Amino acid sequence: MNPTQPERPAGRQPARAAAAAFVGTTIEWYDFYIYATASALIFGKLFFPSNEPFISTLASFGTFAVGFFARPFGGLVFGHLGDRFGRKKALVATLAIMGVSTVCIGFLPTYASAGALAPVMLVLLRIAQGIAIGGEWGGAVLMASEHAPRERRTFLASFAQLGSPAGLILSLVAFRAVAGMDKDALFDWGWRLPFLASAVLLIVGVLIRMGVRESPEFEQVRAERRTAALPVAEVVRDAWRTVLLCLGANVIGVAGAWFVNAFMLNYTTQTLGIDRALMLDCLFAVAFLQLATQFASGWFAQRLGVERFLKAAAALAMLSPYPMFVLVSSGRPIAIVAGIGFAVMCMSSSYAVMAGFMANAFPVRVRYSAISLSYQLCAALAGGLTPLVGTVLAHRYPGQWWPLAAFYSVLALITLVCIAWLARKRAGVAQSSTGVLVEP
Repeated sequence: MNPTQPERPAGRQPARAAAAAFVGTTIEWYDFYIYATASALIFGKLFFPSNEPFISTLASFGTFAVGFFARPFGGLVFGHLGDRFGRKKALVATLAIMGVSTVCIGFLPTYASAGALAPVMLVLLRIAQGIAIGGEWGGAVLMASEHAPRERRTFLASFAQLGSPAGLILSLVAFRAVAGMDKDALFDWGWRLPFLASAVLLIVGVLIRMGVRESPEFEQVRAERRTAALPVAEVVRDAWRTVLLCLGANVIGVAGAWFVNAFMLNYTTQTLGIDRALMLDCLFAVAFLQLATQFASGWFAQRLGVERFLKAAAALAMLSPYPMFVLVSSGRPIAIVAGIGFAVMCMSSSYAVMAGFMANAFPVRVRYSAISLSYQLCAALAGGLTPLVGTVLAHRYPGQWWPLAAFYSVLALITLVCIAWLARKRAGVAQSSTGVLVEP
């Protein structure tokens, strides 16, 4: 399956589409990240009380993982709708589902007042969040990339990825604002405020997305009546190898983000005894570094070569956890920011560029379904399980960080191998007409 080359868009729609992708994914990731932060700091005690903190934390991260397992379903449903009926309609729907689910979490009763019903409702709303974010990512990437001229596609597609650090910044601002509250007030009602604030963001996001036109590439396919009847079936039949390689290529960008922002927050506060407010401040500083790194990565990769850039980023990510753990273990704020910041720069460089890289791997008629399936399966496996695996390793090897660092390096190695293999595979497709290389 060969990618369809885009037409050159006219007017200001490319910039508007990129901006809308950024704002929309920022709101979606804000909702997702506040759940991650609450899982690390709040939900274990309120929804899964236990005499053993390890059990409470594991249960809390279990509900966190549930959202990731729901993401492939969201990707399939909204990928189908986006490939059949349009990217824009699917994106407005995912934003609405995410916003309503997040606000409802803010109104949930806790285990103390509702018993087992409380964690059940939390899990159901978490599943709704997972479905929404599962459908969101692919559409946001495509609205940005399919509106873009060919020479700017990688850069403008990266704007959808900028929503992740921007959403993280907003979520950390929200939780930092309530983290200084009295502990009783925080666990009683203060934790609810970041979730309830999502109602305002929901209104803003829907209004912005309604102002962007449908993807011109999709409109062309629809006008020519070339839309796929069952896009997912077509992807599985014709491009399953490419889907698996794209899944692997995303591993460090997905798993690394949750390793740093969910597991490390819990590890540093519970295992190393670092103050919760201090860690939130450090992660806040790192989030700005991630935002700047991702913006620069899209620009540099477009000029230096996407595949070469991705390989270098993955190789550096393999080395990054060792200085990270050494510096974080010191407990000094500057060292914590430097250690986590280096790891995040390597990881986020890959994450920023991967969107455009994947979009070019599939044709327009099935592109939403294909990239959603690749990315969301990776999210379910690598993203959802990473905090759980990290928690188990920290419990199994108390006081030792090297198993955690080795685990992170293996994640980066998977990405490096898959990028190299996918690059070779794509080169084979490009040269198959000459008989030099043929796709297996």
